[in-house]
Amino acid sequence: MTDRPRPARSAVVLGGSLTGMLAARALAGYAHSVTVVERDALPHGPVPRRNLPQARHAHVLWSGGARAIEDLLPGTTEQLLAAGAHRLAVTTDMVTLSAQGWFRRWPESHHMLLSSRDLLDATIRAQVLDDDRVHLVERTEVLGLEGTAGAVTGVRVRAGDGTERTLAADLVVDATGRTSRASRWLTALGLPAPARREVDSGLAYASRVYRAPEKARGAYPLVNVQPDPRAGVPGRGAVLLPIEGGRWLVTLHGTRGGEPPSANDDFVRFALEEVRHPLVGELLANAEPLTDVVFTRTTVNRRWFYERMPAWPENFAVLGDALAAYNPVYGHGMSVAARSAVTLRSVIHRHGWGAPGLARHVQWAVARPVSAAWDLATGQDLFYPGATENGPTLRERLAASYVDRLVRTAMGNGRIARRLTDVTSLERGAEVLFAPSVLLAAVVGPLRPPLTGPPLTAEELKALEG
Repeated sequence: MTDRPRPARSAVVLGGSLTGMLAARALAGYAHSVTVVERDALPHGPVPRRNLPQARHAHVLWSGGARAIEDLLPGTTEQLLAAGAHRLAVTTDMVTLSAQGWFRRWPESHHMLLSSRDLLDATIRAQVLDDDRVHLVERTEVLGLEGTAGAVTGVRVRAGDGTERTLAADLVVDATGRTSRASRWLTALGLPAPARREVDSGLAYASRVYRAPEKARGAYPLVNVQPDPRAGVPGRGAVLLPIEGGRWLVTLHGTRGGEPPSANDDFVRFALEEVRHPLVGELLANAEPLTDVVFTRTTVNRRWFYERMPAWPENFAVLGDALAAYNPVYGHGMSVAARSAVTLRSVIHRHGWGAPGLARHVQWAVARPVSAAWDLATGQDLFYPGATENGPTLRERLAASYVDRLVRTAMGNGRIARRLTDVTSLERGAEVLFAPSVLLAAVVGPLRPPLTGPPLTAEELKALEG
């Protein structure tokens, strides 16, 4: 059956995770009713939710994403900090070993917010659902799109009791994440299959939460030991993030042949012996494990090029991981989702609700933040054996060589470090890396000698002493 009558200017968002909630917030300024369809029952408060395995692993909200969320939901940053989240300065509060060596901790250029995914999702969810225009439909599966190749008119859904119905809508947004079936839904309407690309480094993740040592309970820096994708060996790395409650979220990662352990007893050993530098393992020696190890291989970079399709139906858009999913080690998924939601709102504001071609304009516009994060992620992952069928192209090799040169320069040149973090924080586009002054600096190289070890302060070193 079909729900009748439906209010003027109705929207349906598929998926109630971070992308879906932010999209619902963006749409609530224009639609009289926004229905969020979620297959699970969403939790109340900052507790784990089903079918979100990546939530147990390292997450970073870069300032480009944090500002976008603040734009959509003013006061969110303040709420997160009050709940124990950390605001860390880039690169001042970071201890990072790149493929080129240790980064200096330059004066703040941008920032990041660190918390558990449970806290972030709960904070955003509570604010979005507090809006009377937003309605949550839980335990409901999306079966497909209603409409034609020319225009989507709603979605078919099935409730937990087996009842099927159609939700009519003026705009449908797919935010169902990596499991999205949008490509099949579109071909079922008679549209051609969209182009897709995958870059799979074979990365596996193993994560565990620790209670930080007493001497490191304050705002400890993010510690990130990155692999070298061109070293000719499996890439092994480690990330330590301070989160709320005096805890550390630690994620170990490794590509094919160098996967981290799924067993508790092997976790610290891998960090000490297999990762390029033992710093994270040394820090864990004095920390108390609070959880068992959780393991995942859901890390492939996958992008659907919907913006390139020769035809696109009215009233349908795809955002978030349903459009492009990235290797989580680069931490850009949430920030791109937030910026895409702001872009959705901007396109509607610019063209008007229901304008001809609105959905196509949305798809073109959200491709821009997606492309920036995609290039950052795949620019490294392409070089792992088996990541793609034919390996990196000549253009990709040249681009990667230039970025490598910039990273090496940034380790000894604070101005170039700032330009790089402009891009990695998703504050500016990659074009800033090709400005004449940046090109010249890359030719000159670093102005200061490389560091010989991790740039920890005397106070931070105490966490290694027990």
